[in-house]
Amino acid sequence: MDPHGPVLVEGPVEIVLDDGTVARSDRFMVAVCTCLRSRTYPWCDTSHRPRERADTPTEDRNSR
Repeated sequence: MDPHGPVLVEGPVEIVLDDGTVARSDRFMVAVCTCLRSRTYPWCDTSHRPRERADTPTEDRNSR
């Protein structure tokens, strides 16, 4: 288990948020965000994953 990753919960799920609203999901498995970075909070959108940059080309782009 990734300590920065989501908590997987068997659905359907209802979560009462701090402001009293209820978030519902009818999915059979739900990923609940624990990192608070998700744009779809309380559901995980994988924002906890480290971002990797694409490899830079080996040639210098300014060498023309």
